[in-house]
Amino acid sequence: MATRQGFRDRLATRWRVMRAAPPKGPRALAWRPPPRGSGSPRRGRQIAGGLWHFAGQLIEAEGASPWDIEAPSIPFEMQLHGMGWIDDVMATGDRAAIDGVRRWVMDWIRRYGTGTGPGWTPALTGRRLLRWISHAPELLHALGPDAQSAFFDSAYRQAGLLRARWHDAPSGLPRTEALTGLLYAGLTLEGMDGLCDDAAAALTRALAEDIGPDGGIASRNPEALLEVATLLGWAIEALAASDRAVPEGLTEAQGRVIPTLRALRHADGGLARFHGGGRGREGRLDRVLATSGIRARNDSGLAMGFVPMSHGRTTIVVDAEPPPTGRVSGSAHASTLAFEMTSGGSPVIVNCGPGGPFGPDWHRAGRATASHSTLIVDGWSSSRIGPLIEEGGRRIAPLIQTPRHVQWQRSNSRRSSTAMFSHDGYVPSHGLTHLRRLILSTDGRLLEGEDGLRAIRASDKERFDDAMTEAKLQGIPFQIRFHLHPDAQAELDLGGRAVSITLPSGEVWVFRPGREVKMTVDPSVHLEPGRLRPRASTQVVLTDRVVKYAATIDWTLTRAQEAVDLPPSPAEGV
Repeated sequence: MATRQGFRDRLATRWRVMRAAPPKGPRALAWRPPPRGSGSPRRGRQIAGGLWHFAGQLIEAEGASPWDIEAPSIPFEMQLHGMGWIDDVMATGDRAAIDGVRRWVMDWIRRYGTGTGPGWTPALTGRRLLRWISHAPELLHALGPDAQSAFFDSAYRQAGLLRARWHDAPSGLPRTEALTGLLYAGLTLEGMDGLCDDAAAALTRALAEDIGPDGGIASRNPEALLEVATLLGWAIEALAASDRAVPEGLTEAQGRVIPTLRALRHADGGLARFHGGGRGREGRLDRVLATSGIRARNDSGLAMGFVPMSHGRTTIVVDAEPPPTGRVSGSAHASTLAFEMTSGGSPVIVNCGPGGPFGPDWHRAGRATASHSTLIVDGWSSSRIGPLIEEGGRRIAPLIQTPRHVQWQRSNSRRSSTAMFSHDGYVPSHGLTHLRRLILSTDGRLLEGEDGLRAIRASDKERFDDAMTEAKLQGIPFQIRFHLHPDAQAELDLGGRAVSITLPSGEVWVFRPGREVKMTVDPSVHLEPGRLRPRASTQVVLTDRVVKYAATIDWTLTRAQEAVDLPPSPAEGV
């Protein structure tokens, strides 16, 4: 059945592409927008040399067309056909490399331009068309009349497909990619200007639905929010540069997103890594913040479900809302009450990060509570990962049985900021509520924490008694995990009663539990998109048992030695 359905879908795509014939009249660029991509010259040089690194997998194909590559995975194939990598190669400024891109684009048109191949979802079509249009002057340079005609024929057909099928894209980033590509087509392709107003209106409506009043999106993925903000900025800049009216709804959406992104930015310039998102491509966050011209920051206390705390050179971001569920939760994490902490330019406490680029096993492992800096009841996650389902042509495993009640409150004094949190994710299984308190001193040198589990209501105590019976009255084991960034070096100190954490800057933080408790420094991993494999790291683990309806562990993290050289804060100017 799946094979027959796949065949019918491919046939329908070819039919739609063939029907999207360009209009009669000249086929040319009516307006040439400046390139919007922020490519990486380093990645561009690798691609030009035949090293294709997508979705955590590396293929060496020196001198070969990328369309001769046998893609090792569907995510690899999607990134290849989306052609976002054109930004990277163009960023090199190398004539031979750019000639290679021109050949590869024309080769794609010959092989797939009639609607064949895997790259015809609305999101991928929008992503690809946006790059073609942005770099059209370079791509068209030195092409003969027949090749230019083929290029425009394909571009017009992709625009026609987007006009008919953009609404098939899932909400959020995929729909924004599709509509931004359509908007660029309406702005730049001769005879297609009728698309412009429709695309701008559709993008305005979509962002009104996708971006909440708090500036967040349903997936709660900070990196996906950054990509939405990037495309939104490009759309606004392109409309203004072409002397078109910018819909008020687009500027309003930008006014909601930018302050929230600013709140989710760590002191080192990277994003908090939650729900399938990484820190963002180098420099992209600061570029988006700066070019928006919006200086406001979301200081409501809760930014897309996260509570940011910042004093001195120290930033903390805590996940303080239930995780996403349903169709948007295919990459969501069981990270409730987890936190990340950065000191100046150096991450200290992190979450393991998004495992998707390293394959399905790492994808699942990175979503578990044990991969986050928070408390975990031994062998359990605060949310469960459900079975695989078909959603929008892809297979996802949504989160199920998530915490129903997540609470937080914050107070400030002259000496510190205090945030208190709780979630009931372990109540159904053990009758236990996780309570967490974090206190950050106003000079940013001291973080005090307290984590506990408690059976609160009578029904919770009954469930705890049942769990104790299943555990043969030996207590319910739990751990509090503090994953460290790979560049942070941890060493047990004071006879095993403290852990010294040395950062690359020379700064030293000392971690101490407040009472006698088992403390170990264990292996961990850091899942960092763009690398070939996970990086080895360490984690500080505190271990105890709940035996009488409640258990609490307090701890401190103190800056004991300053950095050798204090660099200027990356926050300046953005």
